[in-house]
Order: sequence, then C-alpha cells, then structure tokens
Amino acid sequence: MNEIIQSLRMRKSVRVFEEAPVSEEIRNMLLEAAFQAPTAGCQQLYTILDIRDPAEREELARLCDHQPFIAKAPVVLIFCADCQRWLDAYEEAGLAPRRPGAGDLLLAVADAVIAAQNTVVAAESLGLGSCYIGDVLEHRERVKELLGMPEYAVPAAMLVMGWPTLQQRERRKPERFAARYLVSRDRYRRLSGNELRTMFEGRTGQQSFEAWMDAFCTRKYHADFSLEMNRSAREWLNPFQTSE
Repeated sequence: MNEIIQSLRMRKSVRVFEEAPVSEEIRNMLLEAAFQAPTAGCQQLYTILDIRDPAEREELARLCDHQPFIAKAPVVLIFCADCQRWLDAYEEAGLAPRRPGAGDLLLAVADAVIAAQNTVVAAESLGLGSCYIGDVLEHRERVKELLGMPEYAVPAAMLVMGWPTLQQRERRKPERFAARYLVSRDRYRRLSGNELRTMFEGRTGQQSFEAWMDAFCTRKYHADFSLEMNRSAREWLNPFQTSE
C-alpha cells in the first residue's frame, strides 16, 4: 500500500488541536494544494475565505451549532461555491449572461468540495489534523452578512485545521461500511431490509437496530440544527431557482 492510500485510510476528523500556530508557509502550501484540484472547465468555481478575525471565528462557532473548537482552531477556511465571479467577468466583458441556475450551483459546489478535499489530503501529509464543518450552511441571513456573501455564492464547506493532540492522534478511526453496501455495478440498487440490518451490525452496541436507529434519527436527522440547515439551504438556493 503506497503512502497516499495509507494516509487516506488513517485520516480521521480532528476536533482538538495543540496551541501551536500553523506557519504562513504551510498555509500557502495548503492553499496551493486546493488550487491544483480538478475543476470544471478550469473555471475554479470557488472562493476560499481565510478566517482569521477572532470575533468572526467566535460568531461562526456560535452559528455552527455552538462548536467552540472552531474558534480555537489555528486555521479556519470556508470554501464557497462561487458563481458570482464568472458572472461579473462576463458582464465586465460587455456580455448579457443569463443568471446562474441550479446546475451551475451544483457544478460550483463540486469544485469547492474537491478543492477542500485536496486541502485535507495535503494537511494530512503535513501532520495536520482537519475537520469538515457542514453547519456553515445554517443561519443563512447572519452568515451571509458576516461573510459578505454576494447573491450567487454559497458557503459549501468549512475546514478547521491544526496540529492534533496526542489523544486525537491515537483515537481510533470509526469503521466504514463494507464496499458491498456502497458500490453498485452499472445501476443503482436499493438495499433490502435484511441487508440494511446486516450493514449496521457492530455499530449499534447493546441496542437493537430499531432503538439505535431511533436515537440516531432523533440526534441527527430530526435535530434542530438539521432542520435549520434545510431552511437555510432553501434560502441559499433561492437566487439560483429564480434564474433566467
């Protein structure tokens, strides 16, 4: 197994960091890794926000489901799916382009998260820990104001990074589902009830499948943060749904 694949197998989310700073040299290396990611038509349909202001970090930690480690992380990057920059460039050239639509946004989201994952892989290679924060989609009105987001840009993902503590380095990575449940040849195949139950064997501890699913659904799928994320996502999507 080569070093890159081994690194991918070992990588896990890190939420506790040493107080040691991350140098500008390493920050630039992380950004350069992001820029080298695959991108649709070489457009780089993303903008990366490098969040350094302590007050802004504190507010983001509050808005992102009250997660204080966000404010303490040495590096906080927000990867925005950006359809605004190319629209502005078209108009600067004297064109009359259509407004960005849902397809444009999906393409930009893909660009943004691919760039983010390149950053994660680069961070891991340098010994840095990282954690994705999906909650940046919540509280759209306040986040839009805080980050100065234009109409056709959406915060697709937040990454926090830093030097992991010993406990975080030694913490066991959660097991992934077996390939047979995740890969379907040629066509989508829905799993049967028995397959779903088998897929979760070893994850439910002493609980039954039904009890574990009920608790997880309540904690994640029906949680207040999840409902707020869906409300905010509708607001983020609205300009793209009313495009020409």
